Amino acid sequence: MKRRLAREIAIQSLYQMEMNEVSAEEAVNMLLEEAKEDNEIDAAEDDIKGIESFVRKLTLGVAEHRQAIDDMLQQYLTGWQVDRLSRVDRQVLRLACYELVYTSDVPPKAIINEAIELAKHFGTEESGKFVNGVLGRLLKALNELNNKV
Repeated sequence: MKRRLAREIAIQSLYQMEMNEVSAEEAVNMLLEEAKEDNEIDAAEDDIKGIESFVRKLTLGVAEHRQAIDDMLQQYLTGWQVDRLSRVDRQVLRLACYELVYTSDVPPKAIINEAIELAKHFGTEESGKFVNGVLGRLLKALNELNNKV
């Protein structure tokens, strides 16, 4: 639950960065403050404080590696361009790609399942299927690379 909440806030932060051209730090601060004040997400303030570092790690990590992530995703977007995706799908894919490639504390299948749920939550039912397809191709390629090493 707490990691799901952190990912939701990270997605919203990434979306905020793109929409309002603010830094990752500004977006995270704004969303965390909003979560504490408005509590529209129905989370205890202690829960929000407990996930703050994870939200920052995710959001700042995606921001830091965004170009490399977009380049990677582009290889697995059949017939699409990263910049032509819906903003929601783009942020969900970026976050999942970051976790798959740059972290090792969550199993890949869990990352993909979370991404599908986030895509459905913030996007459409079709978003979940689309995200699943792209991340499935990415995971297969990553597994093949790891097996060669």
